[in-house]
Amino acid sequence: MFTGIVLERGRVVSAEPNGDGGALRLRIAAPLTAARTGLGDSVSVAGCCLTAIAADDGELVFEAVPESLARTTIGQLAEGAHVNLEPALRAGEPLGGHYVQGHVDGVGEVLSMHSEGDGSRIRIDVSDELLRYCVEKGSITVDGVSLTIASLDDQGVEIALVPHTLNETTLAALGPGDRVNIEVDVLAKYVERLIAR
Repeated sequence: MFTGIVLERGRVVSAEPNGDGGALRLRIAAPLTAARTGLGDSVSVAGCCLTAIAADDGELVFEAVPESLARTTIGQLAEGAHVNLEPALRAGEPLGGHYVQGHVDGVGEVLSMHSEGDGSRIRIDVSDELLRYCVEKGSITVDGVSLTIASLDDQGVEIALVPHTLNETTLAALGPGDRVNIEVDVLAKYVERLIAR
């Protein structure tokens, strides 16, 4: 369980195929996150929950399996790329964002990004399958960042990004055509299933 409040931006040291099974081994430089991560701990990497198979000397190592690669942008990561990182929520810690599972629902595409006062406004194309779970002023996770939907229409969502988010995450570097990991609010999915029954 995560909250979508990013601890730090990590830098990909290496991203290499691991064996014949289609997995990808990721090594990420992330001193703050590595210091509080143990073997087997869950970490949100660009919004995707991955299990640490090593954490030492300020670096984390993960193995992303084909299922994760098929549903996220993790397979596109290359050496030098930056990713948003968040360790799993510990009991008693503040829930600063919203309930985030790290189970990416799909990939969206940035349609536009422009300045708006001291912040920015980003527009993201979201599939109809996921858009039905989005509501104005509701929560959405983009590349692991908990955000509030400012507005939406049949094509996607618009989000107002505050300066702190732009400074502390990878979102400031996004532009039209970039692909991002999307996780909709899990509470909406539970409500839908309960009503359907």
